[in-house]
Amino acid sequence: MRLIKVSDYNEMSETAARLLYEKAAEKPEAVLGLATGGTPEGTYAALVRKVKAEPIDLSRLQTFNLDEYAGLSPSHPNSYYKYMERKFVQPLQLNKMQFHIPNGEAEDGEKEAARYESLVQESSGVDLQLLGIGENGHIGFNEPGTSFQAKTHVVTLNKETRAANAKYFKQIEDVPEKAITMGIGTIMNSRSIILIVSGKRKAQALKRLMSEEVSEDFPASILHSHPDVTIIADKEAASLLS
Repeated sequence: MRLIKVSDYNEMSETAARLLYEKAAEKPEAVLGLATGGTPEGTYAALVRKVKAEPIDLSRLQTFNLDEYAGLSPSHPNSYYKYMERKFVQPLQLNKMQFHIPNGEAEDGEKEAARYESLVQESSGVDLQLLGIGENGHIGFNEPGTSFQAKTHVVTLNKETRAANAKYFKQIEDVPEKAITMGIGTIMNSRSIILIVSGKRKAQALKRLMSEEVSEDFPASILHSHPDVTIIADKEAASLLS
């Protein structure tokens, strides 16, 4: 596990974007695993700027998103489909066959989870997975207590996660109670992983992660078992580290 300390959110975003760019340039048919939420926004914006400044062939790139809210249509302004469409797919001029995300509208969530898991496995495998971390250590929507062997599944979001995401909705009651997420086992099959961490609110989570204790009570701790993990943390996030 490699820790890169940077000065601020912008440097974190630029550093992560450079690593994504280098993977896509080195391997045009690369499979990228992508995250959503507030933390990766700057990374995607920086990647778009870099591709425009130094164009590379993205026509064979494939992407798989970590998760999607259950019950939201792709056209819903707070769906992760719409998030990725705005911030990644359209700015990089990818076609929709290159972009994969669970179907939040699926009538049978578990069946959709199994379909998505199969799709990930049928690809050549995720070359580089981008992750954020929740204050409780969740990765994707894998809450504390999730099995480290879990594959893509339906999860009930806990109140802390729903409260953290309420800022994107009119009120917390509008935040979906369930989501479909890649499991920890699925994430760990990625060849390389980048974890981006920003802000004082994530400092305690990063401190616990760097303690090297591995427990299903803190999902991100499984990353210690992966052979190729890079953590990029800004000064505030790393403020509790010695």
